[in-house]
Order: sequence, then C-alpha cells, then structure tokens
Amino acid sequence: MEYLLIACFGAALFAFIFLSGRVLPSERWQMMASVPLFKNPDGMWQALNLTWYGVLSALAYTLATAVAVVLLGSVGMGILGLVLMVAGMLGLCIPAAKIVARLVEGKPNTLSVGGAAFVGIVVAPFVASGVVRLTGSGAVLPALAALAIAYAVGEGVGRLACLSFGCCYGRPVDTLAEPWKGIFSRWNVVFHGGTKKAAYAHDLCGRRLVPVQLMTAYLYCAAACLGMIFFAAGSFSMAMIVPLVVTQVWRVLSEFFRADYRGRRKISAYQIMAGVGVFYGLVPALLLTAYGAAVNFGQGLAALWNVPVLLLLQGVFLVVFLYTGRSSVTGSKIRFFVKEGEI
Repeated sequence: MEYLLIACFGAALFAFIFLSGRVLPSERWQMMASVPLFKNPDGMWQALNLTWYGVLSALAYTLATAVAVVLLGSVGMGILGLVLMVAGMLGLCIPAAKIVARLVEGKPNTLSVGGAAFVGIVVAPFVASGVVRLTGSGAVLPALAALAIAYAVGEGVGRLACLSFGCCYGRPVDTLAEPWKGIFSRWNVVFHGGTKKAAYAHDLCGRRLVPVQLMTAYLYCAAACLGMIFFAAGSFSMAMIVPLVVTQVWRVLSEFFRADYRGRRKISAYQIMAGVGVFYGLVPALLLTAYGAAVNFGQGLAALWNVPVLLLLQGVFLVVFLYTGRSSVTGSKIRFFVKEGEI
C-alpha cells in the first residue's frame, strides 16, 4: 500500500507542476485579489494586493507539513510530538526566510527560501532530538528523514509561487552557450506583465528564460518521492540523504543559471549555505540509527485525520498566506460603480 500511495502522490505532484508551468507565467496569475484600504481624492481606492505567490507558498508549507505529519505518524510519533515538531521547525524557518534575505541582499521586502532551508538544516537535529526526548515517542533519524522529505516537497511546490510572481528567474536563453542554448530554446519560461519581478528588476518581460523554477520543482518532488520509497522500506539514512543532497547540490548548481540578484560575489552566500548544509546534514544521517522502527503509512494517515492536526494545517496556511501574500512591491487602485443595466 505504501508504494501505491507514493506513486499516486508523485503523479499528482507532477501533474500539478506541469499545469502550473503552462499558466502561472502569464500576467493573470500574479494578483489574486485587491483589498481597498482608503479612498483617494480622485475617488479611486488605494488597495493592498494579495498574490498567488502567497497562496502557492501557503499551499507548499501546508503540504510539506502534511507530509511530515504522515511520515512522522507512520513511525509512531504521537500527536503532541507532531505538533511540537512542526511548530518548532516552522516557527524558526518562516521568519528566517525574511531575516536571511535582509542580511544577504539588504532588501527589507524579499524572502529567501534558501536562507530558511539553511536555518532548518542547522536546527532540525536539535528540534527533533528535543521533541523525541520530551515526548518519549518516535526516533531522531526517522524524524530527520521525514523533515528532509517534507522540505523537498515544500520547496518543490513552493517554486511554483516564484513562477507566479516572476522571481527566482533564469538567465535569458539567447545569452547561453551551446549546448544549453539549444536545450532551453525548446524548454523555457516567458513572463508577461510589467509587475513580474523579472520585468521590473531586469527588463526580461517577454523573453525566453531558463525554467529554473520548473526544473527545481520537478527535481525536488522526484527526490522527495524517492526519499519516501526509502522511508517506506525502513532505510531512514537514505531517506534523509537523497532529498538533502539533491536539494542542496542543485541549489549550488542552479544559481549559475539564474539571472536574479544573488549578491555581488560570483559564488553567492546561498550557494555557500547549501554546500555547508550538505556536509552538516550528512553527519546525523550517517551516524544515527533507528533499530526496530517500523513504517505504517495507514497509521500516518490516521494521524493526519485528527482535529488538532487539521487545525494546525489550517493555521499554517493562514499564517504563511498572511506573511507572504501581502505584496509590498506592487500597488493598485480600484474604482467601484453601479452597473446601470443590472438594476
């Protein structure tokens, strides 16, 4: 049953990524709604933009949380441990996305998934060890493997948010050398709309760009599914190593294809963090053991269908959406009127 569930989950993920890659770069899929705040003297309302970036980011965090809950529950971690583990990791990683970006890039309204990932890799062994000791349920290595897999799923889906906002974009295809130019002439992303970050930051609206976001989404979700297979087989070290190595090594490599601002150095701070994170994360993966830990996905799904956990998932979605979905770099004006023909 475990492998069938993994296959179905993977197929749904890849179908969602494929569909998103076709529609999200368009101008229509950047702003989800605008909320009027105050009225201007000209009669127009100044509004706050709510973005699909926020919706997709919230979906990514929520999905990653659900995956972590299922995997942790499948190896016997109780509800208290699940809530503490998720709350501890998200409570540290969500603020880190903005704090690290501000330190590295010097911009107050930028988020860095790479920075949040590095903080997560550093603190995960301590959070997992503390929760296991406090609750007396679960084991540290399976917990770390579950977190690594959940992170890969979360960032893989989260990269679709970048497609919507036009950030984390790749280099123009026509600037590449062969064979990359030929490869990405057939597979690329074209952003439309002046409010996409690729447009206002580097004037790349309408140009064919390397599809870094889609490449990352496919690769990370594939690594997560492979990690789940190892997890289901009880090979927790490999279940942790595969998504950890794939995500962090790709972060180092993928930045050579990116055109957005990553700092002034040739090797960015995010690449250094990713490289350090690989070696740091391999230590517990290679040293820890989990003898006797059995995996039961049915038990994990039962842990997911629980009132405290469902409330936690709803809370995660709401908090992340409010944190990432309120656009600080775009604005809008709204005019309300009566449709005379409908009275």
